[in-house]
Amino acid sequence: MSAGTVDRTDGTQEGDGPGGAAVRRREQRGWYFYDFACSVYSTSVLTVFLGPYLTTVAKAAADADGFVHPLGIPVRAGSVFAYAVSVSVVVAVLVMPLVGAVADRTGRKKPLLAAAAYTGAGATAGMFFLDGDRYLLGALLLIVANAAQSVSMVLYNAYLPQIAEPHERDRVSSRGWAFGYTSGAFVLVLNLVLYSGHESFGISESTAVRICLASAGLWWGAFTLVPLRRLRDRRVGARGGEGAGRVGAGWRHLIATVKDMRRHPLTLSFLLAYLVYNDGVQTVISQASVYGSEELGLDQTTLITAILLVQVLAVAGALGMGRLAQRFGAKRTILGSLAAWTLTIGAGYFLPAGEPVWFYALAAAIGLVLGGSQALSRSLFSHLVPRGKEAEYFSVYEMSDRGMSWLGPLVFGLAYQLTGSYRDAIISLVAFFAVGFALLVRVPVRRAVEAAGNPVPERI
Repeated sequence: MSAGTVDRTDGTQEGDGPGGAAVRRREQRGWYFYDFACSVYSTSVLTVFLGPYLTTVAKAAADADGFVHPLGIPVRAGSVFAYAVSVSVVVAVLVMPLVGAVADRTGRKKPLLAAAAYTGAGATAGMFFLDGDRYLLGALLLIVANAAQSVSMVLYNAYLPQIAEPHERDRVSSRGWAFGYTSGAFVLVLNLVLYSGHESFGISESTAVRICLASAGLWWGAFTLVPLRRLRDRRVGARGGEGAGRVGAGWRHLIATVKDMRRHPLTLSFLLAYLVYNDGVQTVISQASVYGSEELGLDQTTLITAILLVQVLAVAGALGMGRLAQRFGAKRTILGSLAAWTLTIGAGYFLPAGEPVWFYALAAAIGLVLGGSQALSRSLFSHLVPRGKEAEYFSVYEMSDRGMSWLGPLVFGLAYQLTGSYRDAIISLVAFFAVGFALLVRVPVRRAVEAAGNPVPERI
């Protein structure tokens, strides 16, 4: 081990010496690449292609009234995608806390990260076989991929307080998001070339979409190799012991963790605010393409170009908001982004159909606040987690992340189910940002950091 680096039994790392700083930077660079790997799924699959395509597949299987009947339940075909995203949280809720408890108790995050990543990548690659009227296959693969990504993000995020000192976390977290949006933008360019020129490539539009979906899984799997080589497992010390890796021990430890979280009410207050406003963020991400195609009548090329614009501006937004946080603090910067989100989604209700320029304007506004609000929320939460319990606490954090929140998609799907209007569905999401803003304002973050037993940064 390099000089100046000491692994503690709580999983954190001291690295004040030159050797320790070099080790941290190496791990940080490897850590960035998991965002680079899996963000293509979030962008190409969840945000761009799968929503409109799965809706088309469901409509092909629908009856004369526009309903499909999974398990005999009448479901409007246009709601299938939103409901599948919502149902996926059930799997995540069952798996994420258990994985977090086992990871913290054994200290073996990396094998669990590999298992989750390649499960998600495999399910995504399997979307190549989604054609005809196989909407149930599409919904199943979506549920598996979303749950697997969410589990992997628990483990990925839990590395942040171990590989970055407190004063580094806003910067490191923002760079991770920037890496993710960079890869998303690059792959979207390739997707746009393939989709727009599918006839010149001698393939159908449906085949082009399925190739774009499957290629995201291959990308995810390939670039996951980088963090698996760079990141290190920390020894657990007193938190391990006999039976630490058994499932029963994991569940017992999870119950103890839930009880322990009640001892940190300020951390829970931030989590509540985050769960609310990020529910809105993730629902906008997952449903924007459906809104653009079904309500505004925009073609797939326009949607891809708009999401590409989001990716490019999100890189600048993540880095720019990271700098704002250094000046004004993460909490104030997040609050400013939530105000911008509220205005943007409210304006989205009034977008005229068939006018791509206004949809591009909406995409630009979303891109500027998207990456920064997510990156700073992650780094702020890392200060509020008691040492040695990173994966367990991040498992709760992750329940609302990456499109895995259940309430937003459910509200969106129900609003469309009841009204038949995607405008009514999109405007319902404003409440998530307004309520999240009100809850976050009330959180005394400095006291929360102190109560978690962590050093308080100069600006937070």
